[in-house]
Amino acid sequence: MSETKLIISPKSRVLAVIEAYPELEEVIISYVPAFKNLRNPILRRTVGKIATLQQAASVGNVSAGDFINHLRKIVGQDLMSDTENIEFVTTRPEWFNEMKISQQLDITKMLADGEQPVNQVMEDLKFLKQGKIYKLICPFITAPLIEKASSMDIKHWIDKRGEEEYFIYFGK
Repeated sequence: MSETKLIISPKSRVLAVIEAYPELEEVIISYVPAFKNLRNPILRRTVGKIATLQQAASVGNVSAGDFINHLRKIVGQDLMSDTENIEFVTTRPEWFNEMKISQQLDITKMLADGEQPVNQVMEDLKFLKQGKIYKLICPFITAPLIEKASSMDIKHWIDKRGEEEYFIYFGK
């Protein structure tokens, strides 16, 4: 009986890819060093379950198409000709003003403890007042949160502060 394996695409979840192709774990980590936390079983179940390969490529600041095609080539799948890329704002926008920050949350410890901050951040953003800014401190680019916020017409700016420190500002 032949087993059907996951077809790797931009929307494939990192955890699903690793479960289907365990040999890709180290490849993903080498391509996106911020994903070294996948070795932690708790973070694997949280971050890996939510993040797509497209988001992982954005976190690693690599081409989603190149990343996905690299993974597909390793497992013997046909290469994709076109993949969509997420646009993240990394240049300080005109709407940003530090005086407008009304709330901030550091999710670094939450993630290290295996907690999932998505619901907390989404709840906070839902009540963010017009003209105010929400500051999120995290160890990597939280692509799923940014995508969810964008779907709520909330702007963002990613300010990389260190190897594992990002300030992500959300504004209405």
